[in-house]
Amino acid sequence: MFFAKKKFKLASMIACGILASALFTGCGGGEQASSGGDKKAAGDEIVIGANFELTGNHAQYGANANNGLKLAIKEANDAGGVNGKKIKVVEADAKSEAAESVNAATKLISDDKVIAIVGPAVTANVIAESQVATDNGIPVIGPAATNPDVTVENGNVKPYIFRACFIDPQQSEVMAQFAAKDLNAKTAVLYIDSSSDYSKSLGKIFKEKFEADGGKVVMEEAFLAKDQDFKAALTKIQTANADVIFVPAYYEEVGKIIKQARELGITSAILGTDGWDDTKVVEIAGKDALNNTFFCTHYFDGDAEVQPFIEAYKKEYKTDPNVFAALGYDAGKMLINSLERGGDDSKKIRDNIETIKDLPVGTGKITMDAATHNPIKGIVVIETKDGVRSLRTKIAPEG
Repeated sequence: MFFAKKKFKLASMIACGILASALFTGCGGGEQASSGGDKKAAGDEIVIGANFELTGNHAQYGANANNGLKLAIKEANDAGGVNGKKIKVVEADAKSEAAESVNAATKLISDDKVIAIVGPAVTANVIAESQVATDNGIPVIGPAATNPDVTVENGNVKPYIFRACFIDPQQSEVMAQFAAKDLNAKTAVLYIDSSSDYSKSLGKIFKEKFEADGGKVVMEEAFLAKDQDFKAALTKIQTANADVIFVPAYYEEVGKIIKQARELGITSAILGTDGWDDTKVVEIAGKDALNNTFFCTHYFDGDAEVQPFIEAYKKEYKTDPNVFAALGYDAGKMLINSLERGGDDSKKIRDNIETIKDLPVGTGKITMDAATHNPIKGIVVIETKDGVRSLRTKIAPEG
């Protein structure tokens, strides 16, 4: 069904107004009915939207997630499509901004008549588009948006919004427990990106869990995304002589922080989360600097079950996938599965995503928690030694 542009502009203005005050990077209320009715696949194609950050500060994340999605769709189409129909992906650029994410989603729904959307990559932009998507009954899968608020608001699950990744509390709790129990750490320093709610949320939860396990956070320092020189703060951190330093941030800053910390003589274990998960960390930090570092993420590239995805991605793009590519692929597989199970309109797609169980995806297997729209999936902790990653521990999924 076509929706008048005036209505979409109003929805976009409302969504932007509500979200302007506090949005998350990352990384609709309760059960409400769609105001627009169900969107059906028409003709010989199933049209879906890819709303990713193709330009702007988060373009590297959006582009990789988009590549993962397109690989999943290509595989399905090469195998004959879904129920006799080929899947067509219409791309839109969220431009790494919340308001532009709403504009892109609006265009995909009104002009391109998509029946589902995958993306954007980061939390802020998924939250931004969620209202216009929900108002028009269009299911959204956020590949890598880890903040809990993406799918649940004020205790109510957002009926049309899903994710393909675990959430921030899970990974912070895993790393706090790993620090306390596996590394026997008693003291910790938090070094967070104060411009990122992803980083601040992870730091807060780590502190709560680490101290609940008997540890003590003895210092908290902050930096800003795109900073280059971290030595002043690291010099202060060095005086704390803590057992571990927790740096929940993205790989570009993380690589520089680790390199400069080691240059100052800091030997403490440095811990992080899924934002670290890119091979460029080794290029930025250097192999030796990464010794005694650990981070949690969504999969280990040495596991047999993820090899088909990795090899397919390398064949298609001539490079190794990073975590955003893997999660984009996962989101694509989730959508394809929902289509294969009779999802010929947006409402059926929504219902089918909600009932996904033991679905093989790029990072392993996924079961959807219908109460939260979060996937039930495992977490791995990776250790880097001499530039080589190894699996330190694997935490089985709960539920």
